[in-house]
Amino acid sequence: MNLNSPNQQQPANIDLQIDPAYQASVPAERLIRVVEATLHHAGASQGEVTLVIAHDELLHQLNLDYRGIDSPTDVLSFAAQEEAEGANVFISAPEALNYLGDVIISFPTAERQAAAVGHSVADELSLLTVHGVLHLLGYDHANADEEADMWARQSQILASLPPVP
Repeated sequence: MNLNSPNQQQPANIDLQIDPAYQASVPAERLIRVVEATLHHAGASQGEVTLVIAHDELLHQLNLDYRGIDSPTDVLSFAAQEEAEGANVFISAPEALNYLGDVIISFPTAERQAAAVGHSVADELSLLTVHGVLHLLGYDHANADEEADMWARQSQILASLPPVP
């Protein structure tokens, strides 16, 4: 699913891919709006993002392959423009300069976390989407100051959205 917002002059390009097993349970339009709101909040309204809603097995494998952690997780972000110290710099084609990266969310983990804290799966997916996109934009929570900043941004973005029906 590829939706562009008609309300913005230069809309974000958001590619939403949902595992067929979860298609009926994922609020697709809502998640598109969440990505747009996060990009707008960070001044990156023209950013391009791929958002994938998948199963625990995929997140488990990606978590193992890329983070060395042998368990599933709720959300992973893979920034296209990441600059790690000492790493080779990948040169993007000019038409891909707005591509920020991929956010991959485990639907079953989101479902379990929503039940554990007592809110809807749509709310949990929204939170994980904001969190993942903020990582693409360079925000992190590796120390207390970064965490406080990132959590505050998440709260501001989520509060700016209309309630889930």
